[in-house]
Amino acid sequence: MKISVVICAYTERRWDDVLAAVESVRAQRLAPQEIILVVDHNDALLDRLRAALPDVRVLPNTGPRGLSGGKNTGVAAAGGEVVAFLDDDAVAHPDWLSVLAAGYAEPDVAGVGGRTLPLWPSDAPRWFPEEFAWVVGCTYRGMAAGPIRNLMGGNASFRRAAFEVAGGFRSGIGRAPGKRPLGCEETEFCIRLRQAAPETVLLFDDRAVIWHRVPGERARFAYFRTRCYAEGLSKAMVTRSVGVGDGLASERRHALVELPRGVGREMRAALTGDPAGFGRAGAIVAGLAFTLSGYAAGSLRPSRDTAGSHRASGPLRRSHG
Repeated sequence: MKISVVICAYTERRWDDVLAAVESVRAQRLAPQEIILVVDHNDALLDRLRAALPDVRVLPNTGPRGLSGGKNTGVAAAGGEVVAFLDDDAVAHPDWLSVLAAGYAEPDVAGVGGRTLPLWPSDAPRWFPEEFAWVVGCTYRGMAAGPIRNLMGGNASFRRAAFEVAGGFRSGIGRAPGKRPLGCEETEFCIRLRQAAPETVLLFDDRAVIWHRVPGERARFAYFRTRCYAEGLSKAMVTRSVGVGDGLASERRHALVELPRGVGREMRAALTGDPAGFGRAGAIVAGLAFTLSGYAAGSLRPSRDTAGSHRASGPLRRSHG
């Protein structure tokens, strides 16, 4: 299987991280057809990366600023049967692509994602609950291997045909210049893909492992609060695009089942010798409250532009290789 790997970069501050990400893809046991590095409207970084990485296709983002535009640029340039995405501050296990490729054995599988583990600056904060690992871009407690509603964007792959059916990632959703750490461009895309081609399957395989670096400032409660609120805003944008039923299906279960279970687990830990369990239980409750408040605020805002998907039509299976 021919796989194109797309990495999106935007800042010189992550220079060493970007080089490490590229090197981890070079070291894959299943070699990629190509590595595509998309630079988000930063000419100095574009020129520097082209000089440093002559074997990598280093391209400027030809779409709007932000992660959605960068990913769409990478997809448009990719020649592989499958397009895989890796964060610019992550490194992949040598078997990452092999595991992703194995997931496409069945023709109805349109996307395969993997497990993302955090690389904390030291130890993980004792108050930080695993149910909220998505705050730092990682796989959270409650995700189970097998079919899933949506993949996490920093460790995901899709058949090229999926983009022919559903279009691209929508601008106005996901990371872009600004103070808010928004997200969910991959969530909206996955839901829209399943709506356009209901017979398709998205798989989560926890053997496809990457490690995602967590900067020191993201290990603080202030970032936790801001990121949860921004996730609520992002979910409000997603529900405008795909509807509340599909847009919040997984979130309802997580909020109603996994989070209460987590609070109970942490309270028991606190009462049996781990005082930090009180902090983790409190963070679960607070994180849910911050997210709900962001969703409420986002639901009251005027609709934002989500152009850039250019939806195609037709069943996915027609385009399978």
